[in-house]
Amino acid sequence: MQVAIVTGASGGIGSGCATKLAEMGMAVLATGRSEVKLSELADALAKINSDSNRVAALAVDLTDDDAPRRITDLAVDRWGHVDFLINIAGVGSPKPVHETDDESLDHFLGLMLRAPFRLIREVLPHMGPGSAIINVTSTFAVVGGLRGGAYSAAKGGLTALTTHIACEYGSQGIRCNAVAPGVIQTPMTEHRLQDARFRRINTEMTPHQRLGTVEDVASTVAFLCSPGGAFINGQTIVVDGGWSSTKYLSELALTSEWKPR
Repeated sequence: MQVAIVTGASGGIGSGCATKLAEMGMAVLATGRSEVKLSELADALAKINSDSNRVAALAVDLTDDDAPRRITDLAVDRWGHVDFLINIAGVGSPKPVHETDDESLDHFLGLMLRAPFRLIREVLPHMGPGSAIINVTSTFAVVGGLRGGAYSAAKGGLTALTTHIACEYGSQGIRCNAVAPGVIQTPMTEHRLQDARFRRINTEMTPHQRLGTVEDVASTVAFLCSPGGAFINGQTIVVDGGWSSTKYLSELALTSEWKPR
């Protein structure tokens, strides 16, 4: 039986990934901050395989000093090993550098770079050949990203950590890849998408006909955990409909009246 740890599983992309991996028959340890949401997710996952023994949930703050040990111990005590670690937990609404204070900087870096680093370090001894780590980063780690600030810095650092792990531990049969979503429709982005300017930046510059969904990201993560992804290592797969890799502008954008700066 394959075992997966999914962080940030209280909702959004994390919940979607946990569900997708359970559908593949894996035992899943879901972690997040909301005990209520995790309990609801655990019930749903248990129904997928009709086996509550394949599900565990832990409400924890990933930035706590003992969080990596608590998460790893629970998975190993329950199932004996870890096959996949999916680092998803994050926070949005960043600010540019000149508007970012030290407290915000530490929060972003602590949750989205330091925490996954420490969890990876704790989990690695319990992973064997054929296992993999997947770090969910962002298009803001691929391109500059307006107002990215500490968010871009954290996700960029996680990208560099991904390639290091792929190189350092690949010979042991442990792969590491990153999945970089664009703006995905989740509760975390809902309020931003209500802003007309933010929505236009994403819709009018994406050559695909829609915004991304949780299913898009979860399916990519699942692929990297499947036999089809077994020879993929040290890569970033961008899931954004072409937003970051093209200079696409919609007809609306091309015919709009541009205001001089």
